[in-house]
Amino acid sequence: MAPKANLAASDTSILLFKSIGLSQAKAAEAAKNAKSANVLRNLIVSYDLTEAHLDEKQATVVTALAGQLAKTESVEPSEQAFAVKAILQGKLKSVDQVNAAVKYLEISKAPINELEFDTECGVGFSITSEELYDAVMSYIRENSVTGWPNLGSVISGVKASPALRWANPLEVKNAVEKAFTETFGAKEVAKSKAKDTKKEKAPQPTATASEVDAGSSSSNRKPVFEEGFLGALHKPGENPQTRPELREQHLRATDGQVWTRFPPEPNGYLHIGHSKAIFVNFGYAAHHGGKCYLRFDDTNPEKEEARYFESIIEVVRWLGFEPWKITYSSDYFDQLYDLAIELIKRDKAYVCHCTQEQIKADRGEKISAPKACVHRSRPIQESLDEFKRMTDGYYRPKEANLRMKMDLTDGNPQMWDLTAYRVLDASHHRTLDKWKIYPTYDYTHCLVDSFENISHSLCTTEFIASRQSYEWLCDALDVYKPRQSEFGRLNLQGTINSKRKILQLVDEGYVSGWDDPRLYTLIALRRRGVPPGAILSFVSTLGVSTAASNIQIARFEQTVRQYLEGSAPRLFMVMRPLKVIIENVPDDYLVMVDKPFHPKNPQLGSSQIPFTRTIYIDADDFRLEDSKDYFRLAPGKSVGLFQAPYPITCTSYKTDSVTGEVTEVFCRLEDSGTPPKPKAYIQWVAEHASSGSPVRIDETRIFHPLFKSDNPLAAVPDFKADINSNSMEVVRGAMVEVSFWPLAKRSIADALEEAQARSAKTKAIPEAGSHGADTPEITPEQLVGKECVRFQGLRVAYLAVDSDSRLGALEEPLDVTPGIRQGDYLVLNRIATLKEDVGKGL
Repeated sequence: MAPKANLAASDTSILLFKSIGLSQAKAAEAAKNAKSANVLRNLIVSYDLTEAHLDEKQATVVTALAGQLAKTESVEPSEQAFAVKAILQGKLKSVDQVNAAVKYLEISKAPINELEFDTECGVGFSITSEELYDAVMSYIRENSVTGWPNLGSVISGVKASPALRWANPLEVKNAVEKAFTETFGAKEVAKSKAKDTKKEKAPQPTATASEVDAGSSSSNRKPVFEEGFLGALHKPGENPQTRPELREQHLRATDGQVWTRFPPEPNGYLHIGHSKAIFVNFGYAAHHGGKCYLRFDDTNPEKEEARYFESIIEVVRWLGFEPWKITYSSDYFDQLYDLAIELIKRDKAYVCHCTQEQIKADRGEKISAPKACVHRSRPIQESLDEFKRMTDGYYRPKEANLRMKMDLTDGNPQMWDLTAYRVLDASHHRTLDKWKIYPTYDYTHCLVDSFENISHSLCTTEFIASRQSYEWLCDALDVYKPRQSEFGRLNLQGTINSKRKILQLVDEGYVSGWDDPRLYTLIALRRRGVPPGAILSFVSTLGVSTAASNIQIARFEQTVRQYLEGSAPRLFMVMRPLKVIIENVPDDYLVMVDKPFHPKNPQLGSSQIPFTRTIYIDADDFRLEDSKDYFRLAPGKSVGLFQAPYPITCTSYKTDSVTGEVTEVFCRLEDSGTPPKPKAYIQWVAEHASSGSPVRIDETRIFHPLFKSDNPLAAVPDFKADINSNSMEVVRGAMVEVSFWPLAKRSIADALEEAQARSAKTKAIPEAGSHGADTPEITPEQLVGKECVRFQGLRVAYLAVDSDSRLGALEEPLDVTPGIRQGDYLVLNRIATLKEDVGKGL
């Protein structure tokens, strides 16, 4: 009964939170974290906020205050009251101000110095236009700004300045534009020069396959790569550098092109959220005629496995993208090591011997001011010696770390002396036992971006705080500094993407593996039969912004349906076959019926199927008791058969003596005189042994949501309590028309031809797809599986052949007539329900 009680408490909290002005979505989000939700409840009750008539913005600020208070025990009730009062009085108007307020209250106890509090939190902040202009000019001089292309980065830099933290953003923008006009001349002149330079450049080959066209539209709407977040990105060379030479060297290396990278960790299978990152990085580069690396961030040998490397390359290519180069962070281990020594020599790094607990305590648990490590001030030579001992294997894991000497006074925890190198007792898949130390993500990522001359380091918003440390390290070593830009990640409600949690589902038998079609890993979606183009279409239609996309599964499935609607051939299919004998035709009666694969897409072709004395209809298309609103088959009633020459009329039927179920129906073919005009048509498949009709399906697997709610992580005691025990049903003995066999063989052949053509096109581009000898080679054949056989079972569902199937005909040469073979076992997966009248289908 405990889970019900907790759910009830959650519902009560949502209602309470809505009562102060939060929307349903924000109230539900606030209720997710038990600790901050409890603080918010106490604030509402203690200060009677339900009667305070807050608007949604004020309610959001109060919620932010609760979130910050939940992270600290240093703010007393009287100090909390001071903060709430400041919000009600309109002094604290933003989340940023609330964060500053809590930070101030943690160290400044009652009685509060109101003037000092207002200053720290930006209350009543003012600055004259002259003062703002002077600050902008100073920033331009100190950062060697070269012209109008740097406008966006300068505005961001000025806003980030501590002295101007609370300045009005519009006034900052106006001041920067005024300073640029007086320093570099009118903006139009700069624009003209930029256009002329661009025209002189020769067109470049794209880094991806044609699937990137999903980012464009035939309508008047701009491509996704030219609007919103992606449309506002800087141009190559506009990212600020410590020295002009660094920019010049970068532009010479890239020829002014857009260079991006997709940098997955090879410690798990990619999921639906990764499809957005792949689309953004490969698509943005391709759209601008640039190049995109596939770079494996292989800095954690304890968790990396060969199967993940191969799967990631295969998935990227399956989605339709071809990496310009496939690289590894480990390609640069020697350079990274040399730069670590240089960092120590510049007194920007030191070797630390603190325990993990002590490091965490010194860092203030990310909620209080950090303290300097006792080793932070050790002499440079001592750190060099200790780092050498780390390299030589003198220390065991966690006994020594190389930490960057950053800025402990900064409010960003990502500036609190992050670890650059740690000792690991693990063999690396590429460097084997050469190294006893391995670089961290925080140290490696920005430097490898620099080595590879990345112009746009595109990542998701959880790395916003890391941008500062990213830039700090590049500047500390005086190397080319790429620009990191963050977009909102993609989440599908009602799914689990955590590697650890999916592994639990696999190990405990809730799913059959990482490719179980009920999961939303990309290999699972591929196995289910979801076409890669449908996934790209889904991501493209969502657009790209800084806001996270929390999308319902129904929207994803609707995109898949729309994609398949015009491209999937249609086959007659009966899920629960009921035998029908047409009594007024001879035993050898045979009519070959011409049937198009798609009524609106003649390019899909057509087939011939047999119509004989014995056919099968779906049991749901027959009933014993007729009614005025029922138009299918019943005793004495006529019904049309799709594509068949004549309708049929039921004359009698046979039932099972034990169950009473109808086992056979006897009908008359209305092939003489004027046949009755049917009010409905039903589908059918014929029994015709010589042509192999019908095709009998051993299993049709129908998938339902794996979880019962949109938020499995909120379940009590854990996400497994939300598992839907009826998430898969298996129907045995369904039938499909015999043209399934030539369709299946042609589908595989066409997919293979397309994959081979794409591979040949990539190989024709100099250096494209280059990689080391130890990189898995993904052949066109690996991009083509049984899931390529997709069709719409008419009035049933969209279906695909599952990888568990054994179909001998697909292994035979193209000129061999396909059909059932000894040992065959046919399994179909439901990809999606039909758009119209889902109740009639699966």
